[in-house]
Amino acid sequence: MNYFDFIREVPDFPRKGISFKDITPLLQNPKALQGAKKALLELLKDKQIDKVVGMESRGFFFGPMLAEQLNAGFVPVRKKGKLPYSTISENYDLEYGQDVLEIHADGIQKGDRVLVHDDVLATGGTASAVCRLIERLGGEVVQCNFLLELQFLSGRDKLIGYEVASLMQY
Repeated sequence: MNYFDFIREVPDFPRKGISFKDITPLLQNPKALQGAKKALLELLKDKQIDKVVGMESRGFFFGPMLAEQLNAGFVPVRKKGKLPYSTISENYDLEYGQDVLEIHADGIQKGDRVLVHDDVLATGGTASAVCRLIERLGGEVVQCNFLLELQFLSGRDKLIGYEVASLMQY
């Protein structure tokens, strides 16, 4: 299946000059959704995973589905102040400034083998911060796994030392 057929390009969103890659057509098509889930799992090559960490908010689409298929737990990472329990936080760089991500302090146990999942790998700042959170809690990042990768933004450069896999590359 050609998953590129299910990605809608939205010009000038969220601001002029950006061509947003909208995954909602893929999410709306049951065969494409199921196929993409299976293809993301195949990127893991039978690796043992204890937890899947998904980033707010679009990492919440496939993250729980992958966790269920892997017989693993799902752990959400959210922006500061959105999680209801004890958290640890990590700053990360944005194009214009910084932001903060949080994970529940008990979300990852020492020795957990973790899959990091998000819909898009762009600049790599978010994924890099999530990897640091996982390691601070004693987890091992097995793979950073993305539905699509914007190669021209060089996000892999911030993930050196981690296995990175993406289903589609732009």
